[in-house]
Amino acid sequence: MSPQPRITALDVLRGFALCGILVVNVRPIANVDADVLSHAVGADWPGYLADQRFFPIFSLLFGVGFSLMLKTAANRTDRPRLVLLRRLLALLAIGLLHMFVLWRGDILTIYAVVGLVVLLPSTWLPRWAVAVLAGVLLVVPLALGTNGVVLVPGLFLLGSLLTRYGVTQRLERMTWWPATLVFAVLAVPAAWAQSNQVYSAFAVAGLLTAGVYVCGMLALFRTPLRPALQAIFAPLGRMALTNYLSATVLVLLISAVLGGRPDTWSEGTVLLIAAGILAAQRVLSGLWLRHFRYGPVEWLWRYATWLRRPSGERREAPAYNSPSSPSGFVQ
Repeated sequence: MSPQPRITALDVLRGFALCGILVVNVRPIANVDADVLSHAVGADWPGYLADQRFFPIFSLLFGVGFSLMLKTAANRTDRPRLVLLRRLLALLAIGLLHMFVLWRGDILTIYAVVGLVVLLPSTWLPRWAVAVLAGVLLVVPLALGTNGVVLVPGLFLLGSLLTRYGVTQRLERMTWWPATLVFAVLAVPAAWAQSNQVYSAFAVAGLLTAGVYVCGMLALFRTPLRPALQAIFAPLGRMALTNYLSATVLVLLISAVLGGRPDTWSEGTVLLIAAGILAAQRVLSGLWLRHFRYGPVEWLWRYATWLRRPSGERREAPAYNSPSSPSGFVQ
């Protein structure tokens, strides 16, 4: 059984989001003896450009990938939801291991639980009902001024809808500059409100800025910059699960070498740590994918999903621009 080709733009978006998430997570991962850290609202540049800006992208892509996976499973088995159930349970096991062994700020456990409680049941609902539910699960938390993981269910469903309505399949053919401009215009006043310590604006500004990032990257993907974006981010995105987990190990090792309190590290130090890890991961991911179809953790996840040993060797160059792919962290 040969794997479905991948959608290049999703790999690029996933790799881009992985970079931002690591920048945000360096201090919390290293600060193993304290609660998960977060920047004060509007305290410094991460509060405007990174905090709450990249996890929405990952959450959206998880929903996109879930519906793509459902289509793939439906073409291969009479019980596609059972395949998705195994996939989510396997992710839950990986997340719990990551949380209890390495870092209690793990997001995989939350993704798996929300997937089991929200995404999987939503596959029995018509698209319009999922759209209504997604709107409620996004608008209500924003109206209440909450942010963070509370938004994950709505973002999951929104991503799922993008696939169910065929938007995912047209990502690389659509014009994204107008949407980028709209999100940017709306994000400016939201960021201003955040700078004035309006806490309820934090989540809104985060979602709008995430919209700028997603639409902007997709717009750039239709320019001559496409080869560069693909070369930089796609390998990271194709091995997102492996890279997410290995980043925790690398941050902990670097923290042990540097010593001191992570919350006293300068922004420059955080950026250097993140950049060094990402550069190493990009090189290693590229080398690995020259010989294998999947990252090591992705291979295990796929094994648990299909209950059969995947072919690990790469027999041919990956094809792109296909509407579905069963592999990857969120695709």
